[in-house]
Amino acid sequence: MMKIQGINDFVIRFANVNGSGSASANNLFAKAVFRMGVPVAPKNIFPSNIQGLPTWYEVRVNDRGHLGRRGGYDFIVAINGQTLKKDYDGLLPGGYFLYDSTRPLDESFQRDDITPVPIPLTEICNREISSPKLRQLLKNILYVGALAYLLDMDFSVLKDSITKQFIKKPKLAEPNIKALELGFEYATAHCHDLCQLSIKSRGQLTDHIMMDGNTATGLGAVYGGATVVGWYPITPSTSVIDAFDKFTRKYRLDGSGNRRAAIIQAEDELSALGIAVGASWNGARAFTATSGPGLSLMNELLGLAYFAEIPVVLIDVQRTGPSTGMPTRSQQSDILPAAYASHGDTRHVLLFPCDPNECFEMAAKSFDLAERLQTPVIMMTDLDLGMNDHVCTPMHWDDTQTFDRGKVLNYDQLESLTEKFGRYLDIDKDGICYRTYPATHPDKGAYFTRGSSHDEYAAYTEDEQAYKRCMERLNRKWATAKSLVPEPYITINDDATPWGAVFCGTTTQSALEAFEQLADQGIIVNTLRIRSFPFQDQVADFINRHTKTFVIEQNRDGQLRSLIINECHINPDRLVAITNIDSMPVTAAYIIKALEQTIKSPAPPVTQPLQGGDK
Repeated sequence: MMKIQGINDFVIRFANVNGSGSASANNLFAKAVFRMGVPVAPKNIFPSNIQGLPTWYEVRVNDRGHLGRRGGYDFIVAINGQTLKKDYDGLLPGGYFLYDSTRPLDESFQRDDITPVPIPLTEICNREISSPKLRQLLKNILYVGALAYLLDMDFSVLKDSITKQFIKKPKLAEPNIKALELGFEYATAHCHDLCQLSIKSRGQLTDHIMMDGNTATGLGAVYGGATVVGWYPITPSTSVIDAFDKFTRKYRLDGSGNRRAAIIQAEDELSALGIAVGASWNGARAFTATSGPGLSLMNELLGLAYFAEIPVVLIDVQRTGPSTGMPTRSQQSDILPAAYASHGDTRHVLLFPCDPNECFEMAAKSFDLAERLQTPVIMMTDLDLGMNDHVCTPMHWDDTQTFDRGKVLNYDQLESLTEKFGRYLDIDKDGICYRTYPATHPDKGAYFTRGSSHDEYAAYTEDEQAYKRCMERLNRKWATAKSLVPEPYITINDDATPWGAVFCGTTTQSALEAFEQLADQGIIVNTLRIRSFPFQDQVADFINRHTKTFVIEQNRDGQLRSLIINECHINPDRLVAITNIDSMPVTAAYIIKALEQTIKSPAPPVTQPLQGGDK
């Protein structure tokens, strides 16, 4: 039998029971790989209940830095009896199957193309650990110790990681280190030369960190000047607010040590956005965070903020729908609902980060955009980006930059006005009007904010021409927004290739890996990563220079593709949808297989330049 071999290039999957304390042990393993300087990508796949159901934790190790989900498992640590057979059958030929051999496998486990790694975890814990309460928890640490030997890891890194984890509770570090040593010692005595996978220390990540996107988003909101949060908890966005809470307790303090931030838990998502809209109207930088079901409930107030032109920021950490769907699985399922949230002719600014660094940058920038444009700005992340750790470069902030509060008139500016203040007058012809904060001036600058049709002076009207002028001005503001939002990242690998690809957010890593593999086969694909909506002209220009453009996304209906067709007036035949709907992050292998169905067919040459509206 051929065993899978590899140095710093494999996928290991941990199969556990939710609520058993396994996540900490699995995270310890992933971060130890990172501390050894090796690129690593952990994915926590957990159920939406509290405990008892199966949970998995995938770790991809890849020296080349390909950190999208690969698919397939070279090594499985199978601790959950509920899924033992499924995990066993899902292991790749030549792989390794570590299981608790306190009880032998039954007769149905008959594969001769894998290597069993029997370790009596329960027996060792019962014999060596006196506390029944600790046995289950430390069993997880024990298999990490065994992996340290099997994968030829630097044991001192794991030991040091535990010491640092419990630096404030050294009494807890001792039994954890003991369990780590027990696993290592057992594997040393019984598993010699069993595994041909290994992790070797590298120095290539000295300038990188590991962080999840929700933490980076919460930190970005602090740096962006947010002081008010209206919040209703919903998976997978809750930890955005947790992070903001933690960071403001440390960094958003006045001279007396009092926190200068308000986090208000509302009774529902509609109220949460209402709190943020009200605070923003009053001059605060405010936001809320939610996921798909919450976005649905927030439609009415998003429409109010759009039409009344009130800045507000919404963080949408997308999950699998429709309805409740799968709350703890990832999807890019809210693109169209977010872009056109609310009834009537409504369009919202969207930002699409692809890693924690961009979560930080875009979260901070979203407040400038919201106030400059006087409109909601929605940052679109997802569960994979938000709740999993990712290797990224450290966050940087320019301390010289100042907040862009947009067109806000102060007391002196209002005092100098010789004409009546018009809240919705387009003085500069860019669609953005001047506004005031409440109580700025005792006599000038006051107006009534309403969600009904209004004229240039904020007065209620049902005059057809006044409504038309307002809606056309909002279109001018939308055109202005194109010059302010982040531009797409475009890579032209070959001017002559007929193939292009468009993607956004967390599809990025797997897409780029897929195109690198295709390039090794001589198939060149140019790429465009969308970072924002509205789309700049570069999007249509890129699509029109290629015979076919693949739009890669993680939803059933090709929402990004539909948005491009609608907004850029692209012939649908030019865009090939590649959609992944299994609720897991898309893999490079899936993308390659989907691309090959089109690429291997003869592509007609482009005989003349095509314009954005070409049919």
